[in-house]
Amino acid sequence: MQHFEQSVYNLIVETSTNLPGDVRKAIQAAQEAEDRATRAGLSLSTIATNIEMAECNVSPICQDTGMPTFVVHTPVGANQIVMKQQIRSAIARATKDGKLRTNSVDSLTGANTGDNLGPGTPVIHFEQWEKDDIDVRLILKGGGCENKNVQYSLPTELEGLGKAGRDLDGIRKCIMHAVYQAQGQGCSAGFIGVGIGGDRTTGYELAKQQLFRRVDDTNDIPELAQLEDYVLENANKLGIGTMGFGGNVTLLGCKVGVMNRLPASFFVSVAYNCWAYRRQGMLLDAATGEIKSWIYPSGTDTPMKSAAADAAAEAVSANAERREVVLNTPITEEQVRSLKVGDIVIINGEMHTGRDALHKYLMDHDAPIDLNGSVIYHCGPVMLKDEEGWHVKAAGPTTSAREEPYQGHIIKKFGIRAVIGKGGMGPKTLAALQEHGAVYLNAIGGAAQYYAECFKNVNGVDFMEFGIPEAMWHLKTEGFAAIVTMDAHGNSLHADVEQDSFAKLAQFKEPVFN
Repeated sequence: MQHFEQSVYNLIVETSTNLPGDVRKAIQAAQEAEDRATRAGLSLSTIATNIEMAECNVSPICQDTGMPTFVVHTPVGANQIVMKQQIRSAIARATKDGKLRTNSVDSLTGANTGDNLGPGTPVIHFEQWEKDDIDVRLILKGGGCENKNVQYSLPTELEGLGKAGRDLDGIRKCIMHAVYQAQGQGCSAGFIGVGIGGDRTTGYELAKQQLFRRVDDTNDIPELAQLEDYVLENANKLGIGTMGFGGNVTLLGCKVGVMNRLPASFFVSVAYNCWAYRRQGMLLDAATGEIKSWIYPSGTDTPMKSAAADAAAEAVSANAERREVVLNTPITEEQVRSLKVGDIVIINGEMHTGRDALHKYLMDHDAPIDLNGSVIYHCGPVMLKDEEGWHVKAAGPTTSAREEPYQGHIIKKFGIRAVIGKGGMGPKTLAALQEHGAVYLNAIGGAAQYYAECFKNVNGVDFMEFGIPEAMWHLKTEGFAAIVTMDAHGNSLHADVEQDSFAKLAQFKEPVFN
């Protein structure tokens, strides 16, 4: 097994940087289903560009490489203790090489281990089987989509859908509600795995296991095959769309599994996965640990149709009311108040990253620099340092909703004019934008390579004690494009889409399955 650790390292790199062919085909079909001259169409073209860039750069598709989760099938007699040690070693090496973000955080102290190792990290599941080869599979599921996982206990009452009972129709309602409640915050268009039955723990495990299925497979259980087809067709009628911008494609795949349950319990567990559906597997020679074959089709067999620049031009020209506005930092209140929902904004100058730790700190402390007129980017980048200094390797947006308790106060306190993230924010932030003259810009979730290209220099960094993702990076920016989705006039695209999708949800109240 002298090659096992290197094979695992190769698996990590392949999973992080190259989407498999079945996922690419689903995204390509979504592109064809959307009008390119729309926000959703522009987003999908940007996603396609990002996929190609990640493959060419051999860099993370999305900066949030999640909690690495391995499922390993071994022949009887395989030394799982040594294999676990080598998996951990491969994880640490891949992190050092910038293929994984430093994501392992002490739950009590908040300290980042810096190598993705720690209690419970990475997750490794071993199972024996009677075959001679070793099967190793890996999924990298980021925190944004992990936070949109949801579990239902039947019977229950669901907003917009009414009572969900302990039957196939109740399960159907739960899945539809799970897609609705995500509202694009898990970087839609996405994929879902569903686990029916089990207990609270095994239900979620079953749901995540479904994400290892191929996108184009057919469920062996006829009732579940019918359910999967129904959900995939009808979830796209909710109008949530890519990134929650509205549109024809909200869901790219639905896979459902079932297990027995206790008489007193009936759980429906849903594991939501973003469009950056990073899972891969390999079959290894049990004697040497060398790779014999990849489990999922190669991503290089399905080149993406990437034309983000052309799509952006079409999106602007197709709608006279949608403008492209170039802003150089620092930004004035007058410039911000001239913006409105739907505008495409191009930012040049310095911007600053800020996530949970920074926002919490700034509530009670001064900022290390003058933030008046500045741009805060909700981002936890992948950074590498060499003899020339720090370099941005991946830098897509993180989910902004987590900063809702802080954002309005920080806008007021420091004079921030623009906040960039994904998924939108709530009423407190919207009120602060209107009162103090600021704007929320939605970047394309998961497009970590596309945005990393916009950062030409690292001007400095503060709060490295928070860890690389949570530190405050000061970045020189050129041509950073995002869409105004919350303006200084009280308008919110996210609130509008949620209201519209809730109205559409009601059409799925009536029974479908006998």
